[in-house]
Amino acid sequence: MRIPPGVNEADYSAALGEFARIVGSDWVLTSDEDMATYKDTYSPWKGEEKELVASAAIAPDNADDVQEVMKVAHRYGIPIYPVSTGKNLGYGGAAPVYSGSVVLDLKRMNRILGFDETAGTVLVEPGVSYFDLFQYIQERNLPFWVDTPDPGWGSLIGNALDGGMGGTYGMLRHHYESHCGMEVVLADGEVLRTGMGAMPAAKTWQQFRWGYGPYLDGLFKQSNFGVVTKMGFWLGPKPEAFRRGTVFVPRFADLETLVDIKNYLEDTMATNGMPEIGSPLLGGGDLSDPTSAAMYIRTDANIAEMEAQAAKKGGFWSCRFAYYGNAAVIKAQWEHTKALFTDRIPGVTFQDDEVYDLPATPEQMAKFRTHPTILGIPNLLAFQIGGRSAFYPNPTSGHMWFSPVIPRTGAAIIEANRVLVDAAKEYNVPLLWFSPPVSIWPRGQMLVIGVPIREDPQENEQMRNAFRHLIATAAEHGWGEYRTPPIYQDFVQSTYSFNDHIQRRVSEVLKDALDPKGILSAGRYGIWPRHLRKEA
Repeated sequence: MRIPPGVNEADYSAALGEFARIVGSDWVLTSDEDMATYKDTYSPWKGEEKELVASAAIAPDNADDVQEVMKVAHRYGIPIYPVSTGKNLGYGGAAPVYSGSVVLDLKRMNRILGFDETAGTVLVEPGVSYFDLFQYIQERNLPFWVDTPDPGWGSLIGNALDGGMGGTYGMLRHHYESHCGMEVVLADGEVLRTGMGAMPAAKTWQQFRWGYGPYLDGLFKQSNFGVVTKMGFWLGPKPEAFRRGTVFVPRFADLETLVDIKNYLEDTMATNGMPEIGSPLLGGGDLSDPTSAAMYIRTDANIAEMEAQAAKKGGFWSCRFAYYGNAAVIKAQWEHTKALFTDRIPGVTFQDDEVYDLPATPEQMAKFRTHPTILGIPNLLAFQIGGRSAFYPNPTSGHMWFSPVIPRTGAAIIEANRVLVDAAKEYNVPLLWFSPPVSIWPRGQMLVIGVPIREDPQENEQMRNAFRHLIATAAEHGWGEYRTPPIYQDFVQSTYSFNDHIQRRVSEVLKDALDPKGILSAGRYGIWPRHLRKEA
């Protein structure tokens, strides 16, 4: 039996017995076979001594169970690591940041507790996945829309608390921004409800997030201060129609104006889908094409030569816009988009892409040329990333996401790519050729790059070192990571160092106050309890 660090065998055995009394002995898992499911499938330490592992796992059925489990853990000093569905592959999965912790697996808590068809809100437990909510809505033919991240098996609550995002329209894409109200079990078993939920008879817990007094919800996003056992979300109305169109501009220097216009269209809400900046020169990611993306990494690239290649491929840069809503309105928005570009960029061209009345028919879906996430349909197609293909014959065993937030300008896209490509070259890692930014959040822009994981420890060590160097290089230029796998959470936290790391120091004050024994998610997002800070 693996014993959590800092816990004696007698106390651990007593705690396991009490956990079994609370949740049932079938839901206290300790075997090596069971613990294998709580490893990070994409671990950068795969098969190595440092690989993060759990000592045991407990799967409660409801919030009362969680409360009782936390009281026992608090009494015996058992380190606990909560996960919702543990499916955030690329960011750590179900593996604890503090190896040897007991995973609190909330997958059995998969109930949709309330659905307000008038207000368009839903209250869920942490085990509810995007598949679950989508099925619930479809079975009842409800007039609402699910914004889903790439992996549809993820938890609504877990994804929102980690800062995850989806692919459809407006504020719905940022899942934390679409939440309203939460219930939290604290480290000592106390239960907190935020916002209007603090009033026992309140009728608006899922409608008015601010409540009265300080806004506490933010304390539980990307932190380790409590176990969220219920959370409300706002849903969008099912749109009447969907339209996409692509803009192509001919010159390298047009990127700056393209981004300016794209920003204006988003800020004025003239487009409500996620814009996708790209380049016909990327050739669909085909690295075997010598005229495609490889040209971008040459800092001495001949611009005239690149523009000549672009002319043969339809344009130097592109931006695909998406619109959701009334058919006549979104048609007018696309025409407005074309007019703005025509006025400011000579030689711009346009392509009308998909136009659907929603919901799309099965025949339309069969012809759909892109990811179903953009129509709010959860799926698992994202896990094709890194798979074997004609131009990628050596498939990976997983990936880590490197995702720095950069300024919202065309110049920043070019600068960040050049700097990070050079940084990767220092470790002889051909990670990057050119990465278009993603514009998931209003007024936000980031690069999202998958760093491969393989079965070879030496190759993984090279990737780990390169990943750390990329984080450090990005931070030197002011480009902070918004989210990262467990083994880098401490390092990324250290890059947010303004005023002698006051952000981390304030978080530690809160940690000590809310979790004085330091049993909950030690090290998550770089926040360590007092007794482990010297080890961090």
